[in-house]
Amino acid sequence: MATILYRLGRLSFRRRRLTLVVWALFLGLFGVGAAQLSGPTSDELTVPGTESLQALDVVADRFGDGGDTATAKVVFTVSGDAALTDREPQDTVRATIAALRTAPQVTAVTDPYRAGTIAPDGRTGYATVAYAVDATGVDAASRAALLAAGDAARHAGLGVEYSGEVTEQAGADDGSEALGILVAAVVLLVTFGSLVAAGLPVLTAVVGVAIGLLGIEITTGFLDLTSNTADLATMLGLAVGIDYALFILSRHRHELAAGHDGEEAAGRAAGSAGSAVVFAGLTVIIALAALAVIGIPFLAAMGVAAAAAVAVAVVINLTLLPALLGFAGRRVLPRAQRDGRGGRPAGTPYGERWARAVLRHRVPALVLSVVAVGVVAVPGLDLRLALPDDSSSSPASTQRKAYDQLAEGFGAGVNGPLLLVVEAPAGTVAAAGEQARRLASGLDGVVLVTPATPNRAGDTATLTVVPRGGPTSEETRQLVHDLRARQADFTAATGGATLAVSGRTAVDIDVSEKINDALLPYLSVVVGLAFILLMVVFRSILVPIKATAGFLLSVAASFGALVFIFQQGNLAGVLGVASTGPIVSFIPIFLIGILFGLAMDYELFLIIRAREEFVRGAAPDEAVVSGLRHGARVVTAAALIMMSVFAGFVLVDDIVIKSLGFALAFGVAVDALLVRMTIVPAVLSLLGRSAWSLPRWLDRALPNVDVEGGRLAERLARNEH
Repeated sequence: MATILYRLGRLSFRRRRLTLVVWALFLGLFGVGAAQLSGPTSDELTVPGTESLQALDVVADRFGDGGDTATAKVVFTVSGDAALTDREPQDTVRATIAALRTAPQVTAVTDPYRAGTIAPDGRTGYATVAYAVDATGVDAASRAALLAAGDAARHAGLGVEYSGEVTEQAGADDGSEALGILVAAVVLLVTFGSLVAAGLPVLTAVVGVAIGLLGIEITTGFLDLTSNTADLATMLGLAVGIDYALFILSRHRHELAAGHDGEEAAGRAAGSAGSAVVFAGLTVIIALAALAVIGIPFLAAMGVAAAAAVAVAVVINLTLLPALLGFAGRRVLPRAQRDGRGGRPAGTPYGERWARAVLRHRVPALVLSVVAVGVVAVPGLDLRLALPDDSSSSPASTQRKAYDQLAEGFGAGVNGPLLLVVEAPAGTVAAAGEQARRLASGLDGVVLVTPATPNRAGDTATLTVVPRGGPTSEETRQLVHDLRARQADFTAATGGATLAVSGRTAVDIDVSEKINDALLPYLSVVVGLAFILLMVVFRSILVPIKATAGFLLSVAASFGALVFIFQQGNLAGVLGVASTGPIVSFIPIFLIGILFGLAMDYELFLIIRAREEFVRGAAPDEAVVSGLRHGARVVTAAALIMMSVFAGFVLVDDIVIKSLGFALAFGVAVDALLVRMTIVPAVLSLLGRSAWSLPRWLDRALPNVDVEGGRLAERLARNEH
């Protein structure tokens, strides 16, 4: 592989104009494709085959509504001593209802006075607006008409807020990623001492992200993708794109300083650091693509999209970056080296000083580091998962205001009602529906159960259950399980009728539990993959065990910090976390996949040099020191860049992106600066020569991928002589 990449790097450098034109054409074609083929995104997070979704399909089929159509709630409030039942507010509300009924795509609007959706204190009420299409089919004109319908009521002194998917729009780009890029550019400038060298990784990363985002836009025309997919791809594409360019550019500068011309330096950088980048990228890609095998379609789509963004970053850094290096020439070097002055004499690299300090105090360093990670990880034992709802929206948003007003007026459960679906032989559905009502009314945590509503055929009925707890509360989750635990008894009591629990809240609970059940199997796959890949690279058994154990420490610390802030609310104000509650269900599984790839990056770039030195005859401790001497500066810069890019997304309002950005930034800090720079060298020193041992039969069975490019270096050295 190293030889192929060596030739590719030289070719891209030599044919740099052609390479640049090819990538410009790719960018243009993707832009045209996105403009012509893009479709809407969807936040419908579902898992086919769950009871809740199957019940919704039954409702769509038996009641003839054509499917899961969109709805919105319009919440009215009054202030002072007034009540919505007073003459003037009542006239205003009904005028608003009349305006809503004439809005585009609207099929029905409930009157809160007839539907009984006025709160007991008379100060809060709501109307439900039903649409002829699902949430993705509601166009901008319909959304604007919905929001404009309440203007007259506001002018009359009523409070009007909205909730539901219809009201949600893709948030404007707040430039949060720009802050991360700016910090990354500063880190690169300090690391390289050259403005040109600092700009190249940023430029290639931006090109890669642009192509990735345009590719996602094209894909939305054919597949359902969530609105968070683009943010995830941007976050990951920027981080790995800059980091991979950093590794290759550092090696290119090293080769230039060693006296090689630009083309040869680009080839050697692609053959050595480029090989490591391919391996590092593959680990991230495989970990994210593995989400496709756990049976959750929206996670699979997000994982594959993010993996594609990483793949684009790898290819760009192996082709476009060498071409740009051809245009830059020796300007990627600091001015002193370009002028031939060589700069000031270099002292002992900080990586070597750090390594020797760790090895000198290896036991205390190891114990203190593990204890520190353990303390941070403790809150993770309280991890609770749920999908986001309006309660996790920004307090300034209309969705959050509507949620709070409904919870205050009717109780938290009105924001997450359950739908009971009863199927019974024709002529018996009324009795079965009444039995279902009595069953649900007798359970703890139930505030209200509506009478059964049968379909025209008389074989299906629906009931609405209003729980006491909110949609993401443990009380509501337990209520769903209690209802399902009585399904067999219900069937026996009714002579064959069936009962299913559905509704948006039940769907979210089913999805969260499906993801939670997949978490440990997915973690096992990732850990097993890490062990095999590292065993191939390092020709060792103990080094992979140590590396995967370090990865688990990083994940545990990230979970702990995530729960500490976003679930328990500690230090929430510092990060601008407006609301706390259960962690978004799919955050942990993405955190595992992404951190796995990044942890393997740092392990590779730090320890591969140590293995190389040990094979050449260095003592175990000296080999470790050599690894940190050559890799610590680059890995530290890479970690700071990753942290800055991820941390930039903490500034957004979207709770999914905010929490994932924080968890990744924190996880990278722990993994790169504590696990890889402290725990790993201490453990390697304690293991000594045994760290690098591998049974001969296993050594013969494993492929030799030559990630460090050792065979390429030997061949080039022979050619030079």
